[in-house]
Amino acid sequence: MLKNFRNSLIAGIIIILPLTVTIFVISFLIKNIGTPVSELIFKPLIKENFEFLSNSIVGKTLLDIIATLLVLILITVLGFFSKFFLGRYAISVFETAVEKIPVAKQIYKTVKQIVDTFSKQNKSVFQKVVLVKFPHQDSYSIGFLTGYITGEILEHLDEKRCNIFVPTTPNPTSGFFLIVKESELIFLEMTVSEGMKLLISGGAVAPEWHKK
Repeated sequence: MLKNFRNSLIAGIIIILPLTVTIFVISFLIKNIGTPVSELIFKPLIKENFEFLSNSIVGKTLLDIIATLLVLILITVLGFFSKFFLGRYAISVFETAVEKIPVAKQIYKTVKQIVDTFSKQNKSVFQKVVLVKFPHQDSYSIGFLTGYITGEILEHLDEKRCNIFVPTTPNPTSGFFLIVKESELIFLEMTVSEGMKLLISGGAVAPEWHKK
């Protein structure tokens, strides 16, 4: 009986968890973006009616949702215009201004570097998903091929070597940089995105694969 109860509880958690996380993310966005933006935009616009609406749960929630949607639309528009010269120029001016602020400069550069790295994972930074013997010879880790060794390091090695980045789980923003013989790697068919999901989930979310 206890075993059936436990299995049913786990099954229920698995079913409700995605919905719970979705609701949490939406609530977080509305609370941390919608509410302050609503105060900033709607308060001066509707003045007398603002207090009335904000005192009503339905009215306040509606204003916060509209404010959140406006912010998301603004972000989408920003992303669209970043493809054009004027948009890129405006972003460049903004980054130059931020880099003149001591503390903000370090935070902005660190976050931007992380975002740039993982936003390009399907392009040039991460080229292939591999299995690499790490941290010892009897175990394997998921790694990402970032290129091949060239220059000075190559002169000191006797065989073609690969640059491999092995992220940590579940936080892939840190990890280990390995220089490995190409012959010691197992190249996988899964995409970089699938490999990243597998790694972040700790192996719980494995991509489907059909042997050719």
